[in-house]
Amino acid sequence: MAMAPDYGAFVSKFILKPPPSPSPLLPLTGLTFAVKDIFDIEGHVTGFGNPDWARTHVPASSTAPAVLDVLKAGATCVGKTVMDEMAYSIDGENKHYGTPRNPCAPDRVPGGSSSGSAVAVGAMLVDFSLGTDTGGSVRVPASHCGILGFRPSHNAVSTVGVIPMAQSLDTVGWFAREPSVLKQVGRVLLELPDEDPIRPSQIIIPRDCFQLLSIPTERLTQALVRSVEKLYGGDIIKHSILGDYIRDNVPALSSFLSEINEDHLNNIPSLAALSSARRLLQRYEFKNNHKEWVYAVNPDLGPLISDRVREALQMTEENIDVCRSVKKEFHAALTSLLGDFGILAIPTVPGPPPKLQTDASSLEVFRAKAFSLLSIAGVSGFCQVSIPMGLHGNLPISISLLAKRGADGFLLDLVETLYESLEEEIAIAEKSV
Repeated sequence: MAMAPDYGAFVSKFILKPPPSPSPLLPLTGLTFAVKDIFDIEGHVTGFGNPDWARTHVPASSTAPAVLDVLKAGATCVGKTVMDEMAYSIDGENKHYGTPRNPCAPDRVPGGSSSGSAVAVGAMLVDFSLGTDTGGSVRVPASHCGILGFRPSHNAVSTVGVIPMAQSLDTVGWFAREPSVLKQVGRVLLELPDEDPIRPSQIIIPRDCFQLLSIPTERLTQALVRSVEKLYGGDIIKHSILGDYIRDNVPALSSFLSEINEDHLNNIPSLAALSSARRLLQRYEFKNNHKEWVYAVNPDLGPLISDRVREALQMTEENIDVCRSVKKEFHAALTSLLGDFGILAIPTVPGPPPKLQTDASSLEVFRAKAFSLLSIAGVSGFCQVSIPMGLHGNLPISISLLAKRGADGFLLDLVETLYESLEEEIAIAEKSV
């Protein structure tokens, strides 16, 4: 099938130059970026991935602060990118605007909902891009497209002028190919001061999380362990069973744990329970944000999105207080586990990206495991970076590092420090296959 030279990444193209500045050299001078069609840009309709939404909304009267910040830092915006409808999918397929083509694996999904933003970076159409991540919408497409993706600590970057999905989980994230660009964008969005990088106190590798992978565990852990040993010494590496720790330290999860059935035998029960709590909260907040529009317009939605929206609209307040207790307890438990400068290493997703147009039932196991992993940062509000780990069977794979809420600068520095060594170790691993 013929594909436009822009990989189908853009829903609209335009040039938005940085405002005039007395300083000739700003932190993002000369860089180009694209913006997910969930951010307001003055004079443009924010489409939210759906033509009915675009048709029933007027052009934005102002630009989202996150977009303004990177413009003021010297970057040039070149357009808005395709996204999954109403941000309600991690697949990256859109029946109205087409599915952006995964530059790493054209027969595979690009991941969503920030699909076009990830593809634009992966296909080298821009230097970086902005997306949003509620349940995994930056981390998943970053993994699937073989690029870096950063989900910041919850509330660390302004979500003003961004259509809400579920406010207690929503974050503004970004994509880049180079760790230096990822960090520069982060410094601008997070308003980080100049500080020396801090040595991590521990790097926890939970065996149970890596057992969710569909590829050999060592393919991800070995390069990380060797890089950490080289740079910091092996004494900071700790192995653990995260599921047991969560079960023992998040008592509010017990009501969700009791509902975990036989279907979750190939998952981690406490993480599956965490994912259930996240899903309920997400549905409840999505309903409160968008029910009036959905009932008034009856939009044309893709079948899977339509099912999710319908489920969300049927939500009641039952168990929502328990979900909030889970959030609070889990944040405290994970903060206690990692300490100020500890790192949790996990797979971003359970393996390489699924094939395009895979039927929903075949994807259920992948999705369930993915959301178990993705819910760790989602529910805790911690920051997470997805790091590409080369190809396995010619398909992109990744690892993720998490740090405590508010330690975004520390995590961005760590990625930059580790990246070159990781690339060397990945090259060795790929040659030995």
